[in-house]
Amino acid sequence: MTAPTTDHEPMRRYGNEDVEREILSGMTIAILGYGSQGRAHALNIRDSGFEVIIGARADGPSWQQAKADGFGVLSMGAAAQRAQLIALTAPDMAHGEIFAEHIADNLHSGDALLFAHGFSIVYGEVKPPDNIDVIMVAPKGPGAMVRRAYGRGSGLPCLFCVHQDASGKAAARALAYADAIGSTRAGAFQTSFRQETETDLFGEQTVLCGGAKDLAVMGYETLVEAGYHPEMAYYECLHELKLVVDLLHEGGLAKMHEFVSETAAYGGLVAGPRLVNETTRAQMRAILQEIQSGDFAQKWIAENKNGKRHYQQMVKDELNHEIEAIGDRVRKRMVPKEA
Repeated sequence: MTAPTTDHEPMRRYGNEDVEREILSGMTIAILGYGSQGRAHALNIRDSGFEVIIGARADGPSWQQAKADGFGVLSMGAAAQRAQLIALTAPDMAHGEIFAEHIADNLHSGDALLFAHGFSIVYGEVKPPDNIDVIMVAPKGPGAMVRRAYGRGSGLPCLFCVHQDASGKAAARALAYADAIGSTRAGAFQTSFRQETETDLFGEQTVLCGGAKDLAVMGYETLVEAGYHPEMAYYECLHELKLVVDLLHEGGLAKMHEFVSETAAYGGLVAGPRLVNETTRAQMRAILQEIQSGDFAQKWIAENKNGKRHYQQMVKDELNHEIEAIGDRVRKRMVPKEA
């Protein structure tokens, strides 16, 4: 199996030195959606010296958490009305409702509407007016990691992009926001809403939340089916997956080959192509085409409108898998008891 060739120029890295920090000075930034990503953004932006308010549903869990964190908390509509930059960090499927009910009538010409993922713009769930900036800053990791990296004095890389530039300063605003959450410490890379959305969905489905997870589960099932002890199967097929992923994350294929045994490396080289091959690639291409065409988005939007019954059943079935009970038992045994 040969690697694809590419003649693309490397993406430009934007760092601290490229940021016009003063562009956010005097602006009120509203975070709408105080979950994992929204909370991390809000805390980091405040620690960077900018004014942040939170828009949340009255007296809900997010409202209470934001209050406990010391933020001024308003209704979503009031927060949008007061802010000049509105960051919509709620789950994708809530964007359409939040925009229609709380944001659309509270926008002013020249405001900026910011997303952490492009789904609702690319697939038409949100259709902003022409007189505002529409921008994105998408850190490459979950909110907890965004906050943790900032606290260490570093940051997570991010993608940033402009869908609509009404002010003439949209890219500078996005980059300043990326800087405020700490991402320019690691590097910010400019792309488009469509490229961010399609590559993000593809990676989640084929590798991260689909391929790797299902491969580990099937490996576990194969060993248990052959008579091996479930705990041994768990250690070999799921627990040790993190060890290899960490090596790949830290130093690519070269570091993996440096630290795994030659027996493991040889076995992977001869067995890997039997599992992941041109048949797999054909399925990946089909999945990518479904993302590009909007077919996946239409199905997911319809699933949400129908109450997510099928989705919830699939999650329930997956969490009822034997590997979950075995994993819980294994992990508890690995934690040393306090003296």
